[in-house]
Amino acid sequence: MTRRDCALGVVVLAAAVAGCSTSGAVAIPGGDPGRGSQTIAAMGCGACHHIAGIPGANGMVGPPLDNVAERGILAGELANSPENMIRWIRDPQSVEPATAMPNLHIGEQSARDIVAYLYSLH
Repeated sequence: MTRRDCALGVVVLAAAVAGCSTSGAVAIPGGDPGRGSQTIAAMGCGACHHIAGIPGANGMVGPPLDNVAERGILAGELANSPENMIRWIRDPQSVEPATAMPNLHIGEQSARDIVAYLYSLH
């Protein structure tokens, strides 16, 4: 078994475990979904993404974010977890240098709020 096989197994296992939640909701410590939706709207994330509950968020440049909490992988390579999503939102080029996702210099609290909102969507 190669390292890549092991890594893929870990990602698949993490996705399976994440899907076993009985409530369907993931708590984001310190995150506020209400502030997150306001930040998403104010930052113009909907210009690139379709995001449920955000007026005018019908972009088609980036992936739709409606069910992002249910995905196993973020940015094509990160296991989907709140901390990894915060990392991606705050500095996408540190994960994927050639990504089209711009670095909007989002602070820790705002990223945490955005993730809380996105994880609340089902």
